[in-house]
Formats: sequence, C-alpha cells, structure tokens
Amino acid sequence: MTQALDTAVADLLRRTAKATLLARYQQLTADQVVAKAADDMVTIADTESEAMLAEGLARLLPEAAIVGEEAAHADATVLDRLGDSLCWVIDPLDGTNNFAVGKPPFGMLLALADKGEILSGWIYDPLSDRLCTAHKGTGAYVNGERVTARTTGHEPPVAAISLMFLDKAEREAMKARVAPHYTLVDIPRCAAEQYPRLVLGVNDISVFERTLPWDHAAGVLFVNEAGGRALRPDGSAYRTDQYGQKGLFAASSPALFDEFVKRSSAED
Repeated sequence: MTQALDTAVADLLRRTAKATLLARYQQLTADQVVAKAADDMVTIADTESEAMLAEGLARLLPEAAIVGEEAAHADATVLDRLGDSLCWVIDPLDGTNNFAVGKPPFGMLLALADKGEILSGWIYDPLSDRLCTAHKGTGAYVNGERVTARTTGHEPPVAAISLMFLDKAEREAMKARVAPHYTLVDIPRCAAEQYPRLVLGVNDISVFERTLPWDHAAGVLFVNEAGGRALRPDGSAYRTDQYGQKGLFAASSPALFDEFVKRSSAED
C-alpha cells in the first residue's frame, strides 16, 4: 500500500460520505428505506455510496476485484471474488438501522485483501470525520496519528456482546459464563463504531456471531495492528474468504482476549 493510494482512498471515502451519506442523513423518505430481511435495512444511501466507492476504487486499482455488501446481497456469486489475489471489500453504510432512523452511530468500512488475507483497512465516521486506518505490519492510526489499544481500566472489564444471532441455548450459556465476570454494555449496532471503541479505551471485549467480511475485515486489522487481539474463538485468524464461519472475539489486549476465551469456553 503506497502513501499515494492510501491518501486517495481516504479522499474517496470522505467525498463519497459527503455526497451520499451526509446528504441523505435525516432526510430519508419512507420509500427510500427497504427491509432486506428481518431487522436488516437498506437505504438509498447504501446503494449510492457503494456505487460511488466501487467506481472510484476500480479507477484506483483496476486489477482488484470488488465485493460490496449490496452487490453480494443482489448476487451471491459476487462472494466468490473474496479469494482473488486482490479484492476490495466494501460496507458502504455500516449501522444502516441507526442511519435509517436518523441517529448515530454509522460509518463506512473498507478493506483490501489478498487471497483472503487482510492487507489494509479503513473505518470512517462521517459525522466526526474520524478516519481509522491500518495496514498489515505498520500499525494503526486515527486521522494520521499512530494509536495503541488501551483498556478501559474498569473492573470488571467492559464487554459489548452481540448475541442477537445466537440461538436461545447459546445465548443463555454465554450469559451464564460471561455475565458474572464482566460489565455488560449495549452494542452500538455499528461495527464501524464498535472496533474503534476497543482501541480507544471505551470497551474491553466485543463478541460477534455473524462475521460477514464487509462488517469485520477492516476492524479486525485495526484492532490487531493497534496491539489488541481479534481472532476466531479457536485462535485462528479472521479471513475474508471464510465468510461462512461464525464467531469472532475481539479485545483491547491479548491478556483480556485469552481470559475471555477461557471463560466463554468453560464447561457449564
């Protein structure tokens, strides 16, 4: 990843957010919000943002495949590109349910992968103009300043856990194992906000059951490059080409990650 390409991607994210997301924020009409599935919305801003990003990224790196959330929803064969030698992975509007009702947080997630391995990630918050970036082996940055993941310092540690995609038995087992040892807080329903919280001292632990690549690729790299830890529960790396797998843990430190894995996998 060259500095010039990194700068161009950041500029594209900001221009796209201004032209599509901020232009539509709190301005949506009822016919511009559609339910893709139960509790899963798409708005005209999602589709406009993805189209603008895809067009811009194709110009910046013509040899790379492009997998956008909305394109994959329309045609599942798009997911086959996730194993390509270079592939952009786009979430044009993360936190759509929040955006659709006119409240934060929401953001944009973008990653570049090579045969499933995440090389670069960008997490953009249009309302605050906060841009989190990470490139494999070079650290994590917020608006150009290098950051190191820090814990909340709270005892017990703060855990934001998404259990909505677990079945009832799994949900109750997780609560029984985890609740006594952590301070449980609500999730923001926006991975573009949840991953930065792990690095910036707001949350210590996050748990995800559904792990679609556009939701997690950029955030996983950001946390890991900042010195936190984001892995599958079995300790294996998160990859974009293993989109069918479930389960992902992220923590603001390796020690907190290891402790959480031990507690969550304990026998009932």
